[in-house]
Amino acid sequence: MKIVFKVIGIVIVLLIVVAIALPFLVNVNNFRPQIESNLSLALGRPVKVGNLSLGIFSGSVGADQLSIADDPKFSSAPFIQAKSLQVGVELMPLIFSKQLNITRLLIDHPEITLLRNREGVWNFSSLGNQAAPAKAAGKTSSTPANVNVAKLDLTDGTVTVGSLSGKRKPVVYDKVNVAVRNFSFTSAFPVIASAGLPGGGSLKIDGSAGPINSTDTSLTPVQAKLNLRKLDLSQSAIVAPELGISGSADFDGTLSSNGHMAKAGGTLKATSLKLVPKGSPAGVPVQVVFAVEHNLQTEAGKLMQGDVAMGKALAKLTGTYDMHGETTSIHTKLNGQAMPVDDLEAMLPALGVILPTGSRLKGGTLSVELNSAGPLDKLVSTGWVKMSNTALAGFNLGSKLSAISALTGKQTGSDTSIQNLSSDVRYAPEGTRLDKINLVIPAIGTVTGAGTVSPNNALDFKMVANLDGVGAGLNKVAGLGAGGIPVSIAGTTSNPTFMPDMKGMLGGQLKGLLKGADKNNPLGGLTGLFGKKNPQ
Repeated sequence: MKIVFKVIGIVIVLLIVVAIALPFLVNVNNFRPQIESNLSLALGRPVKVGNLSLGIFSGSVGADQLSIADDPKFSSAPFIQAKSLQVGVELMPLIFSKQLNITRLLIDHPEITLLRNREGVWNFSSLGNQAAPAKAAGKTSSTPANVNVAKLDLTDGTVTVGSLSGKRKPVVYDKVNVAVRNFSFTSAFPVIASAGLPGGGSLKIDGSAGPINSTDTSLTPVQAKLNLRKLDLSQSAIVAPELGISGSADFDGTLSSNGHMAKAGGTLKATSLKLVPKGSPAGVPVQVVFAVEHNLQTEAGKLMQGDVAMGKALAKLTGTYDMHGETTSIHTKLNGQAMPVDDLEAMLPALGVILPTGSRLKGGTLSVELNSAGPLDKLVSTGWVKMSNTALAGFNLGSKLSAISALTGKQTGSDTSIQNLSSDVRYAPEGTRLDKINLVIPAIGTVTGAGTVSPNNALDFKMVANLDGVGAGLNKVAGLGAGGIPVSIAGTTSNPTFMPDMKGMLGGQLKGLLKGADKNNPLGGLTGLFGKKNPQ
């Protein structure tokens, strides 16, 4: 037994000596040109690696740095640079035959820069394009090199997403980890990826990709499940900052691409959502169930499904979009029927809609149809809105129109009840215009007209009030018919001012009727309502 243990001990010592000696006997730096050449040929771009070292126990060749060039049409700076690179190798062929067989690539702390030009082309689109290296080697084929790697990993990386125009601030994603197994240019391979999002959120991808498109890498087929948590919309690369969209979103969905058409769908849940620059966060979460078909070559697509839910309120959004160029353009239709006003009221701040101070909408239903067209930063929306059986709680319109409400003979109360409201709407960057307004307020009557709301929420409306009750008799006696009482609305949405033109209305048409109260002139007693004494 002692002899056996001695033999085992001697073998162990010899293995340790060999392990220590081999790195000095095998100069792995001799393989650096081969490694750089193989990687450059596979990626279609110049690749540089630093000083190499051999790790016997890990079975790998390590490099103290890695640099992969960018497409010269985009940048002279590296597309990827990393602090270290580990290349897993088969030791026996390396030691005895000086043959380099790669089994694993591990890129540690990579810094990756993704850039998009005005035409919607990405700088990684040409990655793996073999046309240039093949031509340089005197070949005409653009078929990818036969590269197979059992394990390809990127750990603790940083990805910066930007554009050549520089109009948008680059978005940085950290803690990027990518694990690829059985990588090949000519077949599909599994991919698992995760990343930290700006603002503290996270991204997870689990799926497969490949075979790599030899002409445009961005057109490579993909099948994947996506999970986003706490995506900060204002800091993401999804929306332009100047649009003023913000909020936190969770997303669970799928992505499927055949290299030409991509289909994406799932459920997006957003909280504290704000949709316009001067809006404020919504008080309720918004859920969107959607399905999109996207043409990868034209950068345009169609929204097949867009179910937008706010509590029990449900609206349908459909249409098309075009992401080609620097600004996305859309052509969509939003349709919502008989949506509960109570569920929508908390969404008004997100849309920049400001009610009079201290007031809120309560009860009833809202229907809307809006068609939106144009680039997102100059979007124009047109359509109509209808609201029924609701109330503007905390706002007494009757007190604002005391002279008019006095003519109706009705008590207005502290709230304004709205039986019906309908209007045509046009929303654009220069402001909002409402036409064909028809407002039925039981305490007053019917108010019609048109007007505008400026981007600063300034009001400019010309309305006509047709009175109910005693006021309706006034209209008839005065010969006004449907003419009604002119009312100008100014001020702001938070503090509107109402200026009924009572004197102008009465001056020409009631002049002969207001000369005294007798049995032939029953309107003489109303003169006091307009600040005049009864004429003698």
